Amino acid sequence: MKEYDFVVIGSGIAGLTFALKAAEHGSVAVITKRKGADSNTAWAQGGIACVTSDEDSFELHVKDTLEAGAGLCDEAAVRTIIMEGPERVRELVEVGLHFDDREVGGHREPDLGREGGHSKRRVLHVQDVTGLEIEKTLLRELEKSPAVELMENHMAVDLITAGKLGFATEDRCLGVYVLDERTDEVETIRTDRLVLATGGCGKVYLYTTNPDIATGDGVAMAWRAGAVIANMEFIQFHPTCLFHPNAKSFLISEAVRGEGGILRNSRGEDFMERYHPQRSLAPRDIVARAIDAEIKRLGAQCVYLDITHQTPEFLQERFPHIYATCLRFGIDMAKQAIPVVPAAHYQCGGIKTDVNGATTLPGLYAIGEVACTGLHGANRLASNSLLEGLVMAHRACDASVRAQPTSHAAREIALPEWESGDVQDVDELVVIYHNWGEIRRLMWDYVGIVRTDKRLQRASARLRNLQREIREFYWNFKISVDLLELRNLATVAALIVDSALSRKESRGLHFTLDYPELSDRRFKRDTVVSRT
Repeated sequence: MKEYDFVVIGSGIAGLTFALKAAEHGSVAVITKRKGADSNTAWAQGGIACVTSDEDSFELHVKDTLEAGAGLCDEAAVRTIIMEGPERVRELVEVGLHFDDREVGGHREPDLGREGGHSKRRVLHVQDVTGLEIEKTLLRELEKSPAVELMENHMAVDLITAGKLGFATEDRCLGVYVLDERTDEVETIRTDRLVLATGGCGKVYLYTTNPDIATGDGVAMAWRAGAVIANMEFIQFHPTCLFHPNAKSFLISEAVRGEGGILRNSRGEDFMERYHPQRSLAPRDIVARAIDAEIKRLGAQCVYLDITHQTPEFLQERFPHIYATCLRFGIDMAKQAIPVVPAAHYQCGGIKTDVNGATTLPGLYAIGEVACTGLHGANRLASNSLLEGLVMAHRACDASVRAQPTSHAAREIALPEWESGDVQDVDELVVIYHNWGEIRRLMWDYVGIVRTDKRLQRASARLRNLQREIREFYWNFKISVDLLELRNLATVAALIVDSALSRKESRGLHFTLDYPELSDRRFKRDTVVSRT
């Protein structure tokens, strides 16, 4: 058995920031199921929303966030995260990240971008590869720390809790079982403070902007361990994913619209003026539904994002990655509009935490996209996610260092090694791949941008059967990364559907044709579920 003072599962901005801070207080293991750089963070194009300009203010940023969140934000959490943002961003700059800037009046100042739902330019960025540069910067710092062990190609299987071991009088997280992909052995890792920073669940949908690693692992593990999960019905669909038969999950950043990009339908019309006063810069839920409506109304396959009024020089400097990628697929964004469709992008719900990242299970913390802090409410404001990851990593580290140590009784609990039992090698991988594909298609068709009770009920019935099939498969065959991801996908899909069925109104990212009106009286509250 291995033992560490802190264990972090996930290697995005939240997990790596926590690990670097925790290394000052003890030994740290960072567990990641692929390479260290494989994270949702590395795919983030836009930037970090943060108040840095004299023309901006904390109050304006708070107001924009609350409006986007459609009444479900926790205002105290919103204020905390936004007001602590500048200091956390400054720390990121101190370790080597350089945001784009420009010369104004003989001095350099940040070249701030603007995205949908923001009343001011406040998005710090590194061209259109902000997340990738953050990832590289943090990994470089991690390599310098002797207190941190980066465990790549290791996938968390399940959390170890006192309750599951029969010590129900003091239930808490005691550690985690982890599959080493290279040896196919499951290791037992003990820790008093375990941090889930596993990112989101975009791969539960057929079309997503997320990388392949986004399979909802953290939410599924926390739910199985008995932690409270909140607001999983609020899945954000990014309005503009590149529509091309050979392009997989490529996001066209909202910053393109922030620089004047106009959404046009297949007739060339600027259709957003019919849906919102901010037109193409409306909040994401409104833009995604508008695109969905236009595609269905005209029988089209996609809509188009037109930024041809900008010069090729400007586009290549501001959006080098997007420009080059589009060009690789035969689209010159300086001369022609980019074909786009909505795709699953970000979960606004997750493991319920306080403003210090603590979950309802003692010893377990959750930070980043996997957590539900109350910042996003029913719809995330663009570029608030990287900000949340930075701030919450810092707060969770401080809280975990201050936390009461495990009691003597809990320390005396012997953690059993993983036992596979009398299981066989998987002889029909086609079953895993078929179930994976069925879940993703079912979620896209029945639990997408626009929902109905009938669709949700069909999804729920089929998912119950799928979960039984997957449970039987899980207990009868040796585990693998594919099987573990399938198990987690099925769990998260069911949580999304159950949460959506319970909200009989339309709010933020949850829009149902059966209940198109907002109902503050009945539903201005979190949707909370737990295994217990």
